[in-house]
Amino acid sequence: MNVAVLIPCHNEEASIGRVVEAFREALPGSAIYVYDNASSDGTARAASAAGAIVRGEASPGKGSVVRRMFAEVDADYYVLVDGDGTYDASVAPAMVRMAAEQRLAMLVARRATSSSAAFRRGHRVGNRLFTRSVAMLFGASFRDLLSGYRVFSRAFVKSFPGFSRGFEIETELTVHALTLRLPVAEIDTAYRERPAGSASKLNKYADGSRILWTIFTLFKNERPFLFFSILSGAFLASALALAYPVVVTFLETGLVPRFPTAILATGLTISAMILFACGLILDTVTKGRREMKLLSYLNAMR
Repeated sequence: MNVAVLIPCHNEEASIGRVVEAFREALPGSAIYVYDNASSDGTARAASAAGAIVRGEASPGKGSVVRRMFAEVDADYYVLVDGDGTYDASVAPAMVRMAAEQRLAMLVARRATSSSAAFRRGHRVGNRLFTRSVAMLFGASFRDLLSGYRVFSRAFVKSFPGFSRGFEIETELTVHALTLRLPVAEIDTAYRERPAGSASKLNKYADGSRILWTIFTLFKNERPFLFFSILSGAFLASALALAYPVVVTFLETGLVPRFPTAILATGLTISAMILFACGLILDTVTKGRREMKLLSYLNAMR
């Protein structure tokens, strides 16, 4: 079985050597690729000295790196892991074995730690919020939506149409698997504090906003009927609330003294009907797109 370890990194000179060595020991015979995302330190040099195949990606953002990795590297199974030294390499063989035996498209390593320094409270709360949001909008989800440690099958990697540029890539990977109802699973793994000299690249406000926007966009794109039905219902409810006193007055007096309100209520009702029709049409289009993505996945399994 051909296994490739994919490590996207930016300015991880302090940890990348140890990460490469740990995965070489855990998965002997696997190809270890380090994609340097325009680092300003010696990340590439340290990775190369540790025995990794080093390649570069000039476009900023983890999503850009992952997209290029998936396009360029061929393997039966892929281990995607951050280069910051926080993930446990020793569990990688069990993850690959589990993915192969159960024929999983994606296996996610759930971060388990009691250290507040390793998994800060703000990140923990944000991760829980995003995970629950995805579960509510797309059905059953994972307990750790934003984990950077995953195993993928070749079929998943070669059929994944990634568009994200930054840390929202994990959300896109998860939603892609959930909407196609691919075989997925989750396994607990130790998560430790970053080594000295390594700093988190995640901005909890800027990146959190992008992740939330990605969830909103994917909800609109992948479940348009529900999305536009909610909007349609809101418009219709507003129209009814505005129309009620106008209708009551008309029934009592035969007059329409609030003519602008009646026009607004009519406009909202028409908008609600249009939004509902848009949801029906886009739902048909989305089902066609989903069928094409599923056929691409099945074709890549051959």
